[in-house]
Amino acid sequence: MKKKSVYFLGIGGIGMSALARYFKAKGFEVAGYDRTRSTLTGELEQEGIPVHYEDSVDLIPASFRDAEKTLVVYTPAVPSSMSEFSWFRDNEFEVMKRSQILGEVTRMQRAICVSGTHGKTTTSTMISHLLHNSHVECNAFLGGISKNFSRNLLLSDKSDLVVVEADEFDHSFLTLSPYMAVVTAVDADHLDIYGTVENYRKGFEDFVSLILPGGVLLMKKDLPIEPKLNKDVRLYSYSVEEGDFHAANIRIGGGEIIFDFVTPECVIRDIQLGVPVYVNIENGVAAMAMAYLNGVTEQEIRAAMKSFAGVKRRFDFHIKTKDFAFLDDYAHHPQELKSSIESVRALYPGKRICGVFQPHLYTRTRDLADDFARSLSLLDELVLLDIYPAREKPIEGVNSQMLLDKVTIKDKCLSSKQGLVDCLSHKDFDVLLMVGAGDLDLLIPEVEKRMRELRIKS
Repeated sequence: MKKKSVYFLGIGGIGMSALARYFKAKGFEVAGYDRTRSTLTGELEQEGIPVHYEDSVDLIPASFRDAEKTLVVYTPAVPSSMSEFSWFRDNEFEVMKRSQILGEVTRMQRAICVSGTHGKTTTSTMISHLLHNSHVECNAFLGGISKNFSRNLLLSDKSDLVVVEADEFDHSFLTLSPYMAVVTAVDADHLDIYGTVENYRKGFEDFVSLILPGGVLLMKKDLPIEPKLNKDVRLYSYSVEEGDFHAANIRIGGGEIIFDFVTPECVIRDIQLGVPVYVNIENGVAAMAMAYLNGVTEQEIRAAMKSFAGVKRRFDFHIKTKDFAFLDDYAHHPQELKSSIESVRALYPGKRICGVFQPHLYTRTRDLADDFARSLSLLDELVLLDIYPAREKPIEGVNSQMLLDKVTIKDKCLSSKQGLVDCLSHKDFDVLLMVGAGDLDLLIPEVEKRMRELRIKS
């Protein structure tokens, strides 16, 4: 690339920050804008990447004002009306979406692209962990912060494999060139973009048609899509207990999950999940299948699965004692919520589970309200926060009260973010599960502090 510098609009996003780190590591000058400060933006600044938080052309550093030398990268979450975005376009800078840049990366290396309505981040991080801790190695752009690496970017001088999350929002994954691909689920989402369930599923069919000749498609068994694959692309199925790759002899107890990993050629016995929640059996099967197909050995697979520490905000335990547990999860789709709650229920049978849920997006809440209500009704108690709008404007009649009214359990209430700690202080439960993709993670330190004061016996 002839450019010397890269400027990011929305640099604090999980995918954007990984790209910023990538270009910084490759010797480019990097800077950017984000609307709010966060742990991620603070880390970028500590790594020598200037970030500012006010939409002002005057704050763009002087060295990024030359259209000949600067590439501008933006995320769809950034409105086209923002002044900095307009200034770059008006002055004929080269402007590219995040997904387009990621697409270029996948054309330079052999890309393992992980797609699906849910499970993408954990599965892609598991694959990266397995490959990185083997003789194969890899590069990776992750959709979350790996707790093993404390980063969302992995670089290797020894491997041409790159693991990326293939995000279906805004058709972003259609810019990629997969060498191998995973499809974890196609439960309807982003209907504001796709319009219908059928169009959403077709998006995945279009994505897998991009797999390069001689590559691999690993797809969860019985998904309702009909892949049309290029020549010599090998198709494999997987699930918890069925498919070309699956688990057998599953043993759950004593805070551990152990199972045998079945491949088309062999069985790798006694796989121990580093993050022992039921949903990770399926994520683990997909990840191990990809590692196996890329030559990772049985011994390497077994060791790496045991040492996998998970992803921040994916079944992330903050308190775990004999009598009480507090964890949070990024689940923001009805099926994810169902899996999350059922996994916690399997870990803590007979315990009273209180869930705090922050709905994400007005359109998603409107389109999937009945499904959300069914999933949330699996809890013993629910505290519902206001909808996190992200990129959207409010929609009349779509609010948390509307969703709460559909939930069938008796113990349910609304709370503001400011009142959450006090609200939880007066409730009786054994397990606290905070779920959502908005900003409720900012509440975790204060909630944890209060829970330790009230629940942990000295």
